[in-house]
Amino acid sequence: MLDEEKIKRYSRQIIIPEIGGRGQTKLLKSKVLVIGAGGLGSPAIQYLAGAGIGKIGIADGDVVDVTNLQRQTIHAGNLGMNKAESAKKFVERLNPDVEVEVYNYNITKEDILDIVRKYDVVLDCTDSFPSRFLINDACVIEKVPLVHSAVLRFIGELMTIAHGSACYRCVFPSAPPPGSVPTCQEAGIAGVTTGLFGVLQALEAIKLILDLDVLTNKMLYADLVTMSFDIIEIKKDDNCPVCSGKLRSLEGVTYAETCRIE
Repeated sequence: MLDEEKIKRYSRQIIIPEIGGRGQTKLLKSKVLVIGAGGLGSPAIQYLAGAGIGKIGIADGDVVDVTNLQRQTIHAGNLGMNKAESAKKFVERLNPDVEVEVYNYNITKEDILDIVRKYDVVLDCTDSFPSRFLINDACVIEKVPLVHSAVLRFIGELMTIAHGSACYRCVFPSAPPPGSVPTCQEAGIAGVTTGLFGVLQALEAIKLILDLDVLTNKMLYADLVTMSFDIIEIKKDDNCPVCSGKLRSLEGVTYAETCRIE
């Protein structure tokens, strides 16, 4: 049951037919893990917390730098602080209903399976191919839905991976050669791009919890300069070593360079 205080706080959501009191209760009982509290993670964390997600895990081993604040606005006033710790402070100020668990280090293949299985949904808000492949593989093995996004300059992509759907490796079997794709540090990133796609990741997580339709077997690709939004149909690869079920553990998988699984 929702008490009077919660009904008032979430009243603008509760009156939405797709949410209602039952949906709000689901959100308050849910657990979402956000890996990366930077450009994508910051807006995702903000809106997940505002929506009343019961528990948010936040993983990041980086510290807040002045160059981050153009897009990572939840870290205002916290220069030099670990990003996961900084994000926790923001959530605690915004919504006392939300429990926050901090992982103030970079998650590795040695610990990711144990962490991921504690959550209902995972958001990949990282900015490197090795991290994306690692998170994808762990979530597929543990059968935990994953919302992926990647951004650069004014462009971005978004896809959701749930049990039985195409996974990240179905689209990208391996990482491009090192140095062939510029990083945000090299090519730049607009804060509005990370803001939009981080919020869309939070939206997909909320829809997963509410059993609404999500972007499985599809990828949203957007160019914000031309304001073109395209939905690309994705087919599950029957030979994918991960979502075919062949990969049962991360032992022996190398998350460096091509990240390919032979």
